Amino acid sequence: MNNYELMVIFTPVLSEDEFKNIQKKYTDFITEHEGVIVHSNPWGLKSLAYPVQKKTTGLYWVLEYTAPSDFNEKFKIQLLRDDKVMRHMFNALDKYAVEYNYKKRNGLPTGNQKQEI
Repeated sequence: MNNYELMVIFTPVLSEDEFKNIQKKYTDFITEHEGVIVHSNPWGLKSLAYPVQKKTTGLYWVLEYTAPSDFNEKFKIQLLRDDKVMRHMFNALDKYAVEYNYKKRNGLPTGNQKQEI
């Protein structure tokens, strides 16, 4: 099992319920294929750096999960078929990134804070 992080930008015309339903759809897809959801972080509506499909905003969602190494190809096909997905990006996480994300989620010191004198 490998650790991954997925960032998806959905079309901004989704309602709050549709946004939650699509998140559930993809988390269920991961668990059906022997994956485990570590953390889900819906950022909500954010401005885009440049227009995508003539839209200047998008609904952001960041998902951290573990899955078999061949899973991401199947997942990518599902994301590409969905017309509600404007962009997506997978990142493979090493053990240091997993540890950093865990500390950041739980409010523990990550070692990147400025030291006060």
